[in-house]
Amino acid sequence: MQNMTTVGKLLTVVALLALLAGCATSGQRTVNDQEVLQKANQELPEDQLLDVWIELFNAGELPQDKDDVRGLSMEIREAEARHMPVHLRDVMEKTGYWGAVRVVPRNTEGAEILVSGTILESNGEDLLLQIRAQDASGYQWFERRYSEDVEAAVYAGENSEVDAFEALYHTIANDLAQFRNTLTDEQRLIIRQIAEMRFAADMVPDAFFNHLSKDEKGRYSLARLPAEDDPALQRVRIVRERDYLLIDTLNGHYDNFYQQMATPYQEWRKARSNEAAALREVKRKANIQKALGIAAILGAIAIEANGSSSTQVSTGTMRDVMVIGGLYSIKRGIDTNAQSTIHQGAIEELGESFSSEAKPMVVDVDGEIHKLTGSAEAQYEQWRDLMREIYSSETGLGPASSGSTD
Repeated sequence: MQNMTTVGKLLTVVALLALLAGCATSGQRTVNDQEVLQKANQELPEDQLLDVWIELFNAGELPQDKDDVRGLSMEIREAEARHMPVHLRDVMEKTGYWGAVRVVPRNTEGAEILVSGTILESNGEDLLLQIRAQDASGYQWFERRYSEDVEAAVYAGENSEVDAFEALYHTIANDLAQFRNTLTDEQRLIIRQIAEMRFAADMVPDAFFNHLSKDEKGRYSLARLPAEDDPALQRVRIVRERDYLLIDTLNGHYDNFYQQMATPYQEWRKARSNEAAALREVKRKANIQKALGIAAILGAIAIEANGSSSTQVSTGTMRDVMVIGGLYSIKRGIDTNAQSTIHQGAIEELGESFSSEAKPMVVDVDGEIHKLTGSAEAQYEQWRDLMREIYSSETGLGPASSGSTD
């Protein structure tokens, strides 16, 4: 990289980033279950690849309706918020459009492309995710909702080993690749440069904060770049490589969690989907039985009210049968509703069972025990603090505080 000293070059940078801003899109996509993953036709040169960081998803909130929430729990959601980014990472790695694709804790500084997500609905049958993608400059590529519905039978099909919502992940990956393919080589270079400067400024703001500009919308642009042989830059790159190693270590733990979660998660989604389908069928039959019972009783009443005395006598037995049969049908409906309670209890038991099986992993990092849940983000921040101290000891510059690039 060379120093940028001319106004013309800076204007070019701003113009290119403005072009990126104009490409941002939003909306919602209902996924076609036949969506095919788009892959690069040939291996792309390394200088055309951008690294992608996928944040641990936001677990969102559970439904308010008491029937919809049965069998669900925040423990399951928190597990899914770790499972889904790993699966998306694996799908994106198959496309050949990206450099390193990593799962990272939320609010991690230094990504070239950052993908974040929120789980809006997930119950084994329906999945609704809100996905946001932006580059290092802070320009948003898109923010969309992706929804897909599957039937219980999909868990028993020939491809039952494939994620039931694989098409949804394909769609997200395809949208990211489509946007990436609109970028020029120079735009990709600018994104990489800004990502490096943001990491450097996060480590040592005293040395690098003047290299970036940040507007009122939180978007970054390059003010200038250090020389390639700048010792401070060389040290930052060494620290950044150490950071990659720690993130790769975290990804190893996320992978272990993903693998251990795979079987109970698949069985939970399958069982909950079957239970939910059975519950709907039970309620449907209960309503039909009660409706038939009420109709029979009303019919008997109508005969009694509208018939002559002779008709009432001749139809007395039929009326009694209709009333008794109607009452029996209503009772059957009530009994069937009781069965629905059994199904609801089974769903809740499945959810509780899954929560106990899929609790976050406990890991040993640098001799300290941590959980790969909320404490994972805290642990990673401790690692960033340690790297700042390492840089400080190597350069004599004071250590930075996180968030100092604002």
